[in-house]
Amino acid sequence: MPQRTLETLHDLVNAAQKAGADAADAVAVDARSRGVSWRNGQMEDVEGSEGEDIGLRVMFGQKQAMVSTSDRRPANLKELVERTVAMARAVPEDEYCGLAPKEALAHGPFPDLDLYDDTDISADQLKELAQIAEDAVYSVKGVTNSGGAGASAGSYAISLITSHGFEGHYQGSSFSISATAVAGTGTAMERDYDYTSKRHFADMANAADIGKKAGDLAVGRLNPAKAKSGRMPLVFAPRVANSLLGHFVGAISGTAVARGTSFLKDKMGKPVFNPAITVTDDPLIKRGISSKVFDGEGVAVSRQNLVENGVLKSWILNSASARQLGLAVTGHASRGTSSAPGISTTNLYIAPGDLSPSALMADIKEGIYITDLIGMGVNGVTGDYSRGAAGFMIRDGVIAEAVSEFTIAGNLKEMFMELQVSSDLVMQYGTNAPTSRIDGMMVAGA
Repeated sequence: MPQRTLETLHDLVNAAQKAGADAADAVAVDARSRGVSWRNGQMEDVEGSEGEDIGLRVMFGQKQAMVSTSDRRPANLKELVERTVAMARAVPEDEYCGLAPKEALAHGPFPDLDLYDDTDISADQLKELAQIAEDAVYSVKGVTNSGGAGASAGSYAISLITSHGFEGHYQGSSFSISATAVAGTGTAMERDYDYTSKRHFADMANAADIGKKAGDLAVGRLNPAKAKSGRMPLVFAPRVANSLLGHFVGAISGTAVARGTSFLKDKMGKPVFNPAITVTDDPLIKRGISSKVFDGEGVAVSRQNLVENGVLKSWILNSASARQLGLAVTGHASRGTSSAPGISTTNLYIAPGDLSPSALMADIKEGIYITDLIGMGVNGVTGDYSRGAAGFMIRDGVIAEAVSEFTIAGNLKEMFMELQVSSDLVMQYGTNAPTSRIDGMMVAGA
């Protein structure tokens, strides 16, 4: 019932202004979800949730406060306004707070990105999908146990009203299937997983394929050798290559740049990757897993190249960080109901290269294909990078025996400049990268 929700948000904003607020906005997140966990042939858990959260932000000059509630009864909403107004009067000033610039706001009608699928999936259907996935795990020779399988379905609606004229609403859905497999016994056990997550139920991968792939991946990791120490080329599988892009996003966040805590703070307009790399954020992909039609402050969103031919073209900014840096907002505000707008990307990806994954590693005499990363040893100020890893040796351009219990290290500034990517980009996550190669990284193994 979006119209009723929008009317409620309008009432909150109007009440805040009548109480003397200079500006206000209100956001509602209505969410429903259902999930099933299945393990070793039995139902492990059934979960369901419904949320109707509302958040009000009130500003008096350069002071602001946010309060949220899940109780939409009139008396409680009246109290919500009173509490938020009282808090906003009492807090210290924040010179960068405020609504987004009016000229940057999105205007309807908003594009139809086909984010919502009204397919009704029952708990019994979810159970069946999870069971199929786990049965497929056990069908793989060498699998000795299941880490469990699951299936879920959910939907949400986002509504936002501001006191300077923005009104917006959109809804989305999500469906997922996952499976985890265990291979081996005793101290020689190995674990791996696979999953699928899509906006539309019909777009998901087959549950049996998910389970089988999880089993195959776990068995493939059995009896790992020790990688030797030294500098060598590393090739990152797509599911871990996207973490490199995640570190890049942290470094171009307006908050980090404004605080001077980013290793890329002085790199605007300069090469940060090699000239073959373009990094794009596209919130307008149809059925995109992180697509949206406006950002968390009501700002218009658009497809943007954050890196173009290796050159850094833009920070990602909400209105607070944009004011602090003296720049325009970029449409990257994120929003919950209980805090001020944050910053996030949407469907972020590195444009694919021309080489297949096998061609990308064909000239590697000895290197490692990384399939798993452990820990978070990354310094956002200096770019120093050190993480535990597991994967497979590459010998004469071919993936060979499994290896584990080693550490890889380097500096992200140098790693980004060395980055090469293959042609196998798949938009599976919110942040996506093809198979990626970095030469000359340090490996600490046996």
